Amino acid sequence: MSSAFLYSAVRTPFGKFNGALADVRPDDLAAAAIGGLLAQTPSLDPAAIDEVVWGNANGAGEENRNVGRMAALLAGLPTSVPGTTVNRLCGSSLDAAIVGARAIETGDAQIVLVGGVESMTRAPWVLPKPSRAFPAGDVAAVSTTLGWRLVNPRMPKEWTVSLGECNEQLQERFGISRERQDEFAVRSHRLAHRAWEDGFYDALVTPVGGLARDEGIRPDTGIDKLAALKPSFRPEGTITAGNASPLSDGASAVLLGGESAAEAVGRDPIARIIGKGAMALDPREFGYAPVEAANRALARAGITWDRVGAVELNEAFAVQSLACVDAWLKDGLRDPGIVNQRGGAIAIGHPLGASGGRILGTLAAVLRERRERYGVAAICIGVGQGLAVVLENLEVAQ
Repeated sequence: MSSAFLYSAVRTPFGKFNGALADVRPDDLAAAAIGGLLAQTPSLDPAAIDEVVWGNANGAGEENRNVGRMAALLAGLPTSVPGTTVNRLCGSSLDAAIVGARAIETGDAQIVLVGGVESMTRAPWVLPKPSRAFPAGDVAAVSTTLGWRLVNPRMPKEWTVSLGECNEQLQERFGISRERQDEFAVRSHRLAHRAWEDGFYDALVTPVGGLARDEGIRPDTGIDKLAALKPSFRPEGTITAGNASPLSDGASAVLLGGESAAEAVGRDPIARIIGKGAMALDPREFGYAPVEAANRALARAGITWDRVGAVELNEAFAVQSLACVDAWLKDGLRDPGIVNQRGGAIAIGHPLGASGGRILGTLAAVLRERRERYGVAAICIGVGQGLAVVLENLEVAQ
């Protein structure tokens, strides 16, 4: 089989819920990310792109009807470039990258543009369609912003509790204190702010809607401020708005290709995809699913944790992030400090369908910055799933 390589990665800034990107449609956000990616590869003829594979978790609003195809058209790609949309909830754009990589590895494609988008601000309310016309009772509109909606009554009720309650149960299982969670959140904001000040994100982010930087980063956040916040899901719980990722808007895009695609792209590849892993658990345990997903991806890459120099773990909640890192330390991860060295989703934001592309692009950039050879991008996914991808930095591969 051929190898799949990462050539370029770009994302929009991530905006706060009802923030600077509230007026930008999700299909336009996606098109902006694609435009930013093409601007980084001016030698690439867009007609040479074999496929667009796009991730999106909602699909109920303006991103309906195959947003991958719509975004490609809005971005000005030729009508001859096909596009599809995949949905693995929070892991959608990482799944898109996995789908794209497989197409390249099997020889079905040479250049694949992948990514994802989510506008949690613009996610609509929906009305269930009645089985008969003109029902006599009231009908409630259901928010599609986050979590379960229109749940099948045959689904066990213990599986359909809120994402926050799932993570409070995870906290009980592993005994991860509120203090540790708040410390982790402060670190996320501090490192993300420093990354922007260092110019790390300048080449990775394309401005859109008047926003040039991630909107949710709070460099002045401290332990005392977070400790004053009330629990969000249980009266005596540990999870707050400060130690969980916020609702966000944004898009990410990644250009993948085979080794021979370098001439068409006009640049050498940055990294090689050498391992992929998926894992599924009880839906309540979704936050812990990245543990085995990453272990499987590493096994398929033929390396162990002691050789990993950087990890990008999507911070859905501080508690699940800490549970994953603790498990990986037992499996051989050499230093928890290599996780999210340039900040994470608690600070940057978590627009569901875009986050996988963000962590993959960030991982490639961190590997280059740190001169590390191997890295892992991992993400937890609602309803009990996790995904992971292992990258090899080509600058130090020899």
